[in-house]
Amino acid sequence: MSTSIHLSRFRKWLLASPPIEFAIGHLRNLLVGAIRQGPVPQHVAFVMDGNRRFARTHGIETVEGHNLGFEALARILEVCYKSGVKVVTIYAFSIENFKRSKFEVDALMELARVQLSQMVQHGEILDRYGAKVRVLGRLDLLRPDVLAAVNRAVDMTSGNGNCILNICFPYTSRDEITSAVRETVADPVFMSPETITRQTLSDHLFTYDNPPLDLLVRTSGVERLSDFMLWQCHEDTEIVFLDILWPDFDLWHFMPVLLGWQRRISKSKKNPDAEGNFDGDTSDSVEETNGKVKDL
Repeated sequence: MSTSIHLSRFRKWLLASPPIEFAIGHLRNLLVGAIRQGPVPQHVAFVMDGNRRFARTHGIETVEGHNLGFEALARILEVCYKSGVKVVTIYAFSIENFKRSKFEVDALMELARVQLSQMVQHGEILDRYGAKVRVLGRLDLLRPDVLAAVNRAVDMTSGNGNCILNICFPYTSRDEITSAVRETVADPVFMSPETITRQTLSDHLFTYDNPPLDLLVRTSGVERLSDFMLWQCHEDTEIVFLDILWPDFDLWHFMPVLLGWQRRISKSKKNPDAEGNFDGDTSDSVEETNGKVKDL
């Protein structure tokens, strides 16, 4: 086992000591409180990339890397909901991942089943912030016990408040768009092609009742969308690529992203015609984002 894993465990033990835990918790609350003073993205999506690479780097089993990734998700969900984000969408499993080895696919399915069960049975974060679980994707591809866990998670959180956790599993954006097209053309309301608009297709997507996607974050340093939320990414969506593996991702990496998003939103409201704003030329925005990523 690598030295960095031992250091990580020592760090976790140290941070769990009451005085340090209290101090960090207080600082975390101050930072989140500062975020709440400005505009807050209502819909944030994450490509949780880097679990397998984290496991390889640290000499641990791939499944353990995914377990640590789940812990990172719990941390980020609390930051999001506490900051005022209403919808969080995560890319948990691509349809293309079924092409991986049977051992890894079976392990991921078992992990999903267990974590979904734990999420609702010990769902302090979901209950505290009133978040409903929705699972988006090709549920027909899931094995029966995993599908049962999905249905339980959705049913047991259906009475929660206005926040939403979208779990894309198993999912690809092209499959979602294809399904939306099928449903649209099968709808007798749309007898003529001329009656079908972009909004028509949006209304048939899994995210039809969610606010527009404000911010999409991908970890691991890979700069591509990997067939995730292609339709939902629009001219006002900020896309940020971070060179950090998902299990290491926490408030201290996410806070600069939120602050950067707030700065650009505030700038665009003060000067809507300024170059680099969301509704104009985006070249400056991309440069700022790349600079910010390098700083992190």
